[in-house]
Amino acid sequence: MKKFDPASNIQDLLQFGEFGDVNPSITDSATYTFLEAKSMIDTFHGEGHGCFLYSRHWNPSNKYLADAMAAMEGTEAAWVTASGMGAITSAILQLVNSGDHIVASITTYGGTYAFLKNYLPKFNIDVTFVDITNLDSVKKAIRPNTKVIYTETMTNPMLNISDLPSLSKIAATVGAKLMVDNTFTPMIVSPIKHGADIVVYSMTKFINGKNDCLAGAICGSMEYINSLSDVNSGTAMLLGPVLDPLRSSSILKNIHTLHIRMKQHSANAMYLAQRFKEIGLKFVYPGMPECKGHDLLRLMMNPEFGYGGMIAIDMETAERASQLMEMMQKQGVGYLAVSLGYFKTLFSNSGKSTSSEIPEDIQKEMGLSEGLLRFSVGLDNDIQRSFDKIHYCLKELKFI
Repeated sequence: MKKFDPASNIQDLLQFGEFGDVNPSITDSATYTFLEAKSMIDTFHGEGHGCFLYSRHWNPSNKYLADAMAAMEGTEAAWVTASGMGAITSAILQLVNSGDHIVASITTYGGTYAFLKNYLPKFNIDVTFVDITNLDSVKKAIRPNTKVIYTETMTNPMLNISDLPSLSKIAATVGAKLMVDNTFTPMIVSPIKHGADIVVYSMTKFINGKNDCLAGAICGSMEYINSLSDVNSGTAMLLGPVLDPLRSSSILKNIHTLHIRMKQHSANAMYLAQRFKEIGLKFVYPGMPECKGHDLLRLMMNPEFGYGGMIAIDMETAERASQLMEMMQKQGVGYLAVSLGYFKTLFSNSGKSTSSEIPEDIQKEMGLSEGLLRFSVGLDNDIQRSFDKIHYCLKELKFI
């Protein structure tokens, strides 16, 4: 079986500008001309192959980036959006109607949880939240009207690993689609190769890597992506979460260094995890053999990119978490900030920030400690220096 190489798939794309530019030209235009009226009519009906109509529908800059994302994921096509939530909400709404049902991981990004829990019921769309690592619970939650099983490859913020091949088989029993958010593990895991039907991303994070813009992506079959952009019924077309072409161009350039960055994020995170183990710090890192989900991730991953840059550190109480984060920022470890995938290390107390949309009783039910720090490890050249600073902070605060 031929090895799947997401980095080489991107590298092999021949994308250059209209004047032979080594970078594709940026199309700074909202609308496009047609030489013949019939071509415009055909394009409105989805038949104008190779023609661009209006930038909410498609534009060349976004198409370049979408093609790169599809190549990375091994899908037939992709669509890019103005935010990760724009991708998630558009992708889900394209698949469900009033009266339908979704099974979703209870451990998921707070914004996604809020959309599923609080927003979809307005349209009589029911959602059952489950421990996605408990396949029996997933099976029991399935109904005849289930249209989507939704999960994250590595869940936010507890870093549980989803069994994508098994979830795909469960979804298939009722003709549902398996939708996977792969934001934490780009290149590391290729969900489509393990049975996922649709892969969504917040490109704001690792894929762009600069925290200078918001962006999202939806990767799937050509039929599904075309349905998203249909002028009459396409969710992405009608809701209009279009990504600015200037940002598309910037992200496209950054994606060519993603494989290098993911290797460094992973190497740094593994170093910290090993040192955290030595000093007896309570943490979760799926790259460590003793961590739950390690064996499953190892079976699904593209190994050369490592186990990722995300670590969860449990300080047990929110007060202790706050003290540590404030001191680490003063010592130059990184920034007390939400988001992730940045070249600097970022840390936040998940239950009080990116998972705060999840009620506290549900946080306790799912095992989310109030002192959990989501630690997005940066691209430090000397990661030992960062560990030494963290160690100093822990000792000064008498946490070890």
